[in-house]
Amino acid sequence: MIKLALTDLDDTLIPNGQGGASDRAIAAIHAMLDAGLHFGPVSGRVPSAMGWMFRGDDRCCATGAFVNGQVLRVDGQDVRIVWIDAEPLRATQRILDGEDLGAFLTIYDIYDYEQAYFATGHPEWMERHPVVGLDHHVRMSRPELTEPRYIKTNILCDGPREQILALRDRLNAEVEGLDFVMPSNVAKIIDIMPAGWNKGTAALALGEILGVAPKEIATFGDSENDLAMIEAVPNSVAVANASSELQAAARWHIGDTREDAVAAALEQIAAAAPSGGMPAFMK
Repeated sequence: MIKLALTDLDDTLIPNGQGGASDRAIAAIHAMLDAGLHFGPVSGRVPSAMGWMFRGDDRCCATGAFVNGQVLRVDGQDVRIVWIDAEPLRATQRILDGEDLGAFLTIYDIYDYEQAYFATGHPEWMERHPVVGLDHHVRMSRPELTEPRYIKTNILCDGPREQILALRDRLNAEVEGLDFVMPSNVAKIIDIMPAGWNKGTAALALGEILGVAPKEIATFGDSENDLAMIEAVPNSVAVANASSELQAAARWHIGDTREDAVAAALEQIAAAAPSGGMPAFMK
């Protein structure tokens, strides 16, 4: 029996460019909760972004793992926050400032995602790169990092995907204490996480807090930053538009995000709850 469903949002529960979860997805989440089950988004986004993603329905995101699992929330309360020390972020900034790569370190406020800024010693470079317009919430730049630790940070990039992947690999090789992953198969972003902490460790931690065994957790994903939680539990699920690597790692496979495939899977999990059985797509 599945007692906890954890799903990535962008291009998994919510198609790229869609203005939030569908009516069907929200109804399916309510069906799970009404059946006494647990649901949670596991997203690279900050908690304050959940308002528009679930169209103001706080019940859908009262429990979940945000900022790639760095913020764990249960019943509307933060139960764990995993910080990133400033020094490896400064090392990251030095690499990005050392060459005109069209990539900029971005810092976010987890409680107000519109209060974001680029950390760069070369603000003049920003004017020559369309990357500045990729996130309309980033309205300013600062020359250096002044706080001792941070939570939500990523790198907005310009250029072809091959160039962005090469930068990701370089950062993973040269910066200690951080992991750099791609949060999307299409977005020009590199997510930054504290080394050893990811969506997989967060999924298991949430299960432990809620008293749910790993075999009773279903995880849904599509891209590289979902891979850890796909590998963490036996009942992992890939949407049809997932990367080939994630498709290969997942045990179960469902339809395309644009077909509301995750909503349909959640409906089946809720329907199976009264009998204590497994959802139809897992048989």
